[in-house]
Amino acid sequence: MELDLQDASADSGPIARPSLHDQIVGRIRDMIIEGVLPPGARIHEGQLGAQLGVSRTPLREALKYLASEGLLDLVPGRGAVVKRFSAQEVQDMLSVLGLLEAEAGRLACAQATDAGIREVRDLHDRMLRHYGRRERLEYFKLNQAIHSAILRLSGNGALATVHGILQSRLKRIRFIGNGSEEKWAAAVADHEEMIASLEARDPERLAAILSAHMRESWNRVRDAI
Repeated sequence: MELDLQDASADSGPIARPSLHDQIVGRIRDMIIEGVLPPGARIHEGQLGAQLGVSRTPLREALKYLASEGLLDLVPGRGAVVKRFSAQEVQDMLSVLGLLEAEAGRLACAQATDAGIREVRDLHDRMLRHYGRRERLEYFKLNQAIHSAILRLSGNGALATVHGILQSRLKRIRFIGNGSEEKWAAAVADHEEMIASLEARDPERLAAILSAHMRESWNRVRDAI
């Protein structure tokens, strides 16, 4: 019996593999988030390329991409430098994120499909498993994915785009916000409230917790900037 590929499930298609570019970008991004490459550090292309086992051409393309995300500055005569934000810049960006996420939460409660909300619940449950194992980077990536998912559920593309730009710039800052067990536990409690509000489709409750979460994010990171 021959299989009619046109009738086959989408899951039977080619397995997507990350490109070399995506792998390099991901590795360097993780190094910035975890502080291996700290704010203000100059990227030594030769050393980093040797460490990652890649040539300069794909490495430079990756650095340009990370600069477009706001994680690096490309400085004439110095090359790529890890972006350093002032305390005021961080506070301003977190304030705007709070406004964006509050509005996205309201829209998501009204417009999201049940399937979309279940996807956020799945991300949340996976995040909690990493929290239980104290796997900080894996937890953080799912944490960020939850915020992005709520923006997508809002159905407002412009809102999601602006949010994505600011969220990318704040990756390292947001990561250090969970530096202590107390702060980390408080962030997890916020997320428990978020998912409960989303599942209840309670727009004002979700908007309030998202806004408060961003205010607390500033309190968690300001002493570390």
